[in-house]
Amino acid sequence: MSNESFPGWHGTTIIGVKKNDEVVIAGDGQVSLGQTVIKGTARKVRRLSPGGFGIVAGFAGSTADAFTLLERLEAKLEATPGQLARASVELAKDWRTDKYLQKLEAMLIVSDGKDIFVITGAGDVLEPEHDVAAIGSGGNYALAAARGMMDSDRTAEQIARDAMAIAADICVYTNGNLTVEKISK
Repeated sequence: MSNESFPGWHGTTIIGVKKNDEVVIAGDGQVSLGQTVIKGTARKVRRLSPGGFGIVAGFAGSTADAFTLLERLEAKLEATPGQLARASVELAKDWRTDKYLQKLEAMLIVSDGKDIFVITGAGDVLEPEHDVAAIGSGGNYALAAARGMMDSDRTAEQIARDAMAIAADICVYTNGNLTVEKISK
């Protein structure tokens, strides 16, 4: 994700953890512009319910761009009920080929409780190998922390919360005000 047009803008941290029959997506609440924290309590993780199928999505990037993508994802899910992978691929194809969507600067982590996918503007729909995905400016810190905890007795939620706490301690664009959504199938 390029920040060329927004040189003072930085992302957030979103993590998705799948363990046992549970998926948790957690995101911090900090919105930054340059070196200034604009807001500390933003909600970057949301529940979507297109066609009665529960989906959880977290976003990093421009809020308006992310909401545009979430609306498009909901439309794709309504057209393909219960098929998150297919809807995600269709969104990624549109994102990659549509001139308007190509300008959007955001990334998504989505889950239906069974699968986790990272959707990017490069046309990628990625399924994590180790049941952990993370995006945003503190994503690599959260990812490393969570991967280190996956073999422990912690639940998916405990791993997500602990990994986010570590990321918040390291990344200045991540805070400890979490939104956590749990989903299971």
